[in-house]
Amino acid sequence: MTLTCLLLFLIHIVVVKNSETSNNVPAVIVFGDSSVDSGNNNAIATVLKSNFKPYGRDFEGGRPTGRFCNGRVPPDFLAEAFGVKSTIPAYLDPAYTIQDFATGVCFASAGTGYDNATSAVLNVIPLWKELEFYKEYQTRLRSHVGVEKANEIISEALYLMSLGTNDFLENYYVFPTRRIHFTVSQYQDFLLSIAENFVRELYALGARKLSITGLIPIGCLPLERATNILGDHGCNEEYNNVALTFNAKLENVIAKLNRELPQLKALSANAYSIVNDIITRPSAYGMCYLLLLSLLVFLFLSGMHEHGDGDDDYGVLCSVLLFFLSSSY
Repeated sequence: MTLTCLLLFLIHIVVVKNSETSNNVPAVIVFGDSSVDSGNNNAIATVLKSNFKPYGRDFEGGRPTGRFCNGRVPPDFLAEAFGVKSTIPAYLDPAYTIQDFATGVCFASAGTGYDNATSAVLNVIPLWKELEFYKEYQTRLRSHVGVEKANEIISEALYLMSLGTNDFLENYYVFPTRRIHFTVSQYQDFLLSIAENFVRELYALGARKLSITGLIPIGCLPLERATNILGDHGCNEEYNNVALTFNAKLENVIAKLNRELPQLKALSANAYSIVNDIITRPSAYGMCYLLLLSLLVFLFLSGMHEHGDGDDDYGVLCSVLLFFLSSSY
């Protein structure tokens, strides 16, 4: 999850920061799943929680917050980049009030998806309920700062949506119900119709600046590779192709929404290409260096532990690794 946190942060910064939406952002408002959940699942009856260690080990104070990450999640970094604040609080966290939520709030719930059936798998917050919480938030915001100021925050805020993976990996490919009624293509269209209606509802409620994260290479997620025995534990290319076609359809939906909703500035954060590039060219991101450095430390410690000062085999291998590291980076 650490890598996903970093990747989505980079995606949003590159795509959103350089867009027209960066002119004025008084608040960051978040909908989605575990990729952006900042702790809402702590407050609901579900087994899908991350309020225990080692989650949060790099968060301020080293404490788990309910974020499915070792530290902050992408909306936190994004809010900081826009000069709003360093973390986006979860709407259901009783430690925060409307004063905190006025500059940013997260309605996301780990394990959810566009499809209501997906959220039912682990009893998490469905997307329609996230929207109901947002409507409640608007009422509270208007009471707190006044109607005029609240409407300004609502229209100028940056809205983030990040979900869809669970619909396929925790629902469609796990349980037969949706597969009986939908082909993969039909299910993609079903999900995107929900996404489109959701955006239209947000727009009717005043939202104008929106970033929607598409699917990453879901066939390369650790669990999918671990269970891909026939594929020698490589990426599941069938799943990756599903993600690619879903993203292409999402682009069309976003283009349609921008045409039909005159004040909307919506864009798609292309998560797939960035993550895929890291998977296929890890050395370009320094990952070979980190891997070799970790191996070097392991060999050194193993040699010290098993052979006192280390035998010649360990010494030669460590020397080779050190030469490679010093000459290549």
